[in-house]
Amino acid sequence: MGDRRAAIVVWRPADPVFQGEARMAVLRRKAFLKSPGWFLAPVLIYYVAFWIRPTISIIVESFTDKAATFGFDNYARLFAQEQIRTAFINTVLFTIGSALIQFALAFALALWLNKKFKFSNLVLFITLIPMAFPPAAVGILWKTGLYRFGWLNSLLCSLGLMNPANPFDWMSLRNLNAVMLLIIVDTWTVLPSVMIILLAGLQNLNREFEEAGWVFGANKFRTLKDIVVPIMKPTIITAMLLRMIAAIQVWLIAVMIFGYNVTPFLVERIAYNVDVITFAKYARKDAYTISVIVTAIVLISVTLYLRVSKDRRSEGGAA
Repeated sequence: MGDRRAAIVVWRPADPVFQGEARMAVLRRKAFLKSPGWFLAPVLIYYVAFWIRPTISIIVESFTDKAATFGFDNYARLFAQEQIRTAFINTVLFTIGSALIQFALAFALALWLNKKFKFSNLVLFITLIPMAFPPAAVGILWKTGLYRFGWLNSLLCSLGLMNPANPFDWMSLRNLNAVMLLIIVDTWTVLPSVMIILLAGLQNLNREFEEAGWVFGANKFRTLKDIVVPIMKPTIITAMLLRMIAAIQVWLIAVMIFGYNVTPFLVERIAYNVDVITFAKYARKDAYTISVIVTAIVLISVTLYLRVSKDRRSEGGAA
């Protein structure tokens, strides 16, 4: 028999470092698969499919002409139209005017309701009623009242504020007067939503801060200016941002009351191109381009407002 050498296998314990790394890799893989972040996947897919992709497509369309050539021809053609320039001015005036007026009235109303006087809950309920009306219903309601023999003139005549023999035709208002009328209608509609945000901030305010101001000799106005408003600044910023974004996008009330082309706004021009002149040569391109312009205005307005608010807060902190 040939000489055979038995193979001796020496058992060695595995490297503990290697085992630890392998075990950690398995745990990380399991943790990744069980991560709660996967519940956000449907939301991300939805936003990519129905928001990011259409947004990118609209931006590309706004910078390309009929021959798919990249350029600014669509923007130049739009701003050469007087109707678009008027719509831009009306949108800016409406946004600034409605935001300032509605904030002042909503803040005063919130301060009043925060006093918890008798029947304050009933007054709060009444002030919230306009929130129940959808925009289309608001337009119809006010349009029936703005005719010469509508309910608004009837109310003014019954109060002795108008001559019944010569009622005013509110529907004949144009330009800045029409914008001011729409601000009044819009204020009646959205004032409760702004007021309820500010009222919630006031009700969460610690009364001890106001009492401390009174102890040190501050009057009610000084306490409001130097204590209440700074503490409520995050709430005020939220209310103003929401109001500005909604004001820039106004169009339905203007169309429901005056119709198209009477008091143009930027978003009203989008609806006009899509709904009225759908098959016109540049209708689709103009709608895409105005959409990008409106989005840019919203982003710039929000950024500027946040920057100004931050600068004022820094100045207040430094003082």
